[in-house]
Amino acid sequence: MQILPLLILLLAGAATALQGPTNARLATAVNSPLNAAFISFAVGTVALGCLAVAMQTRPDVSAMKALPWWAWMGGLYGCAFVISAAWGVPRLGVATTITLMVAGQLALSLILDHFGALGVARQPLSLGRIADVALVIGGVVLVRRS
Repeated sequence: MQILPLLILLLAGAATALQGPTNARLATAVNSPLNAAFISFAVGTVALGCLAVAMQTRPDVSAMKALPWWAWMGGLYGCAFVISAAWGVPRLGVATTITLMVAGQLALSLILDHFGALGVARQPLSLGRIADVALVIGGVVLVRRS
């Protein structure tokens, strides 16, 4: 496996740790996690628009029309993530908030992989994969108690 894609994913994951306290601070200033998420998505939309123009990307409209309904829901999941992080960080701290979110991501990921849901390749549950998620959940408990 090439190292660059792995580093990019690692940095993207690290950015989620920055997103929580950044949006929590914004939520305090604008009076709610919902307002902070709205601003966060507005800034992100502008950034994505600029990138799309700079990279001269164009969507395939016919392919978009053929998508199932659930393929359009990614932004809703992002809203839930941003609002939850903005709410959780001031109450639980960055580490606990992020580890809880990662534990939730991993638990659902196992289910999606096992059933091949939403078009992903099937990867059956195994004791090792279940143990991986259990260890992360154990990490949540350790982070919270420390």
